[in-house]
Amino acid sequence: MAKHVVVEDYNEAWKDDFIAIKNELQEALKGLVVSIEHVGSTSVPGLAAKPVIDIDVVISDRSCLPDVVAALAKIGYSHEGDKGIPGREAFHYVGKEHLRTHHLYVCAADADELKRHIAFRDYLRSHPEAVAEYAKIKKEGAALYPWDIDSYIEHKGPFIDSIYSKLGVKH
Repeated sequence: MAKHVVVEDYNEAWKDDFIAIKNELQEALKGLVVSIEHVGSTSVPGLAAKPVIDIDVVISDRSCLPDVVAALAKIGYSHEGDKGIPGREAFHYVGKEHLRTHHLYVCAADADELKRHIAFRDYLRSHPEAVAEYAKIKKEGAALYPWDIDSYIEHKGPFIDSIYSKLGVKH
């Protein structure tokens, strides 16, 4: 089934939505994680985004993963593996209607994928002109490909690659 690609103007509530999810995760993951990071477009003030919170749970190293998987299972998250992206473990959930829709990933602190997420987020947070350009590209992509997430993602690719190139980050 095709999923509708919806890009909304930035919403201040996304910060609070992240905090609500983070608080629930912190309770379940006490002592198991280094940090819980709000990444993705909803983490950048002023950036239009799909209204889905992206979260990277950071663990010290991969040896912690089994304990994290078990703790997350107790609160309704199931481990889906890396889904083709090494260094990033994906989780699916049910029964979280009280929280904003979100994507949950677990990454070791030295994972390249985590470093990319943080570098991209931090770059955008400090470059408002890039935020404006990326918002335009995202809205354009959603208008061009409202039922084709792969083409939407492909449409954003050159902009994302240009930022990674400026940062000297491998993609």
